[in-house]
Amino acid sequence: MTSIDIVIPFWGEPALLYAAVESVRAQTDAMWRLTVIDDCYPDESVPKYFSDLEDDRVTYLRNEKNVGITENFRRAVNLSQADYLVILGCDDMLLPNYLDVARETIAAVPSADVIQLGVQVINESGTVVLPLVDRVKQRVLAPRGQGVRVLSGEEMATSLIRGDWLYWPSLLFRRDALNAVDFRDEFPIIQDLALLMDIAFGGGTLAFNPSLAFSYRRHTESASQKTLLDGERFRGERKYYELARRIAKQKGWKRTEAVARRRLMSRLHAITQLHIALFRGTPAGLRSTVAHILAP
Repeated sequence: MTSIDIVIPFWGEPALLYAAVESVRAQTDAMWRLTVIDDCYPDESVPKYFSDLEDDRVTYLRNEKNVGITENFRRAVNLSQADYLVILGCDDMLLPNYLDVARETIAAVPSADVIQLGVQVINESGTVVLPLVDRVKQRVLAPRGQGVRVLSGEEMATSLIRGDWLYWPSLLFRRDALNAVDFRDEFPIIQDLALLMDIAFGGGTLAFNPSLAFSYRRHTESASQKTLLDGERFRGERKYYELARRIAKQKGWKRTEAVARRRLMSRLHAITQLHIALFRGTPAGLRSTVAHILAP
């Protein structure tokens, strides 16, 4: 049977971490291995929770020092030994059928490097919600139709650069595909998109199975929201879209190049965030948001 590792890089609310761990233990498919990498979160209850767990399938590791999210992601990849890997968010949850649907999708598309399963969005309290950003992701950007959809190479890159409709913590990766690329340190806010685009630029394959199998937690305040206020988010996005455009041009992928140059959905997102930058952001944040909307 195809082996699957689940790794949780942890820094956050312990209660949500415990819920994430229990969602793994509740899988109807018991063939899994879970590793939690604690990035020195200052709460002594966390190691105690794992020492009391008594589940041989769960391994708890604590970094010697805080290394930050990108390095913790790298460690998650390096620790994995299975054929496939899930880098699960420490505040998200697998639905009980996640591994069942994952294995069905692997069987249907054995060439897939990245697999996206169906996602429901929940808020801080666990209530199912569907904010505007997720309505756009799921109803406008994601592939339509029944059954498993497959995108490869230029088609995958064009779909993602048009608007990233994937949910990073829910993705199932072929470990070899992750080992072939690396996280780009210069794009901390959208490093997930940058890595996925590198897989696409390398000729990778994405399979989308819309069968519901994952709960993604959408917080009111997030790292990306804070970087919007000081302007870092949209400066980083513009820089990455220009890089993606150049790579696509070098490869002769004209559709990807054109979509990256227009970055229409990214501009529309900036428009929806303009009032936040205006009333809550710094002057630099407001200038960056306006520039993102208007700059060629």
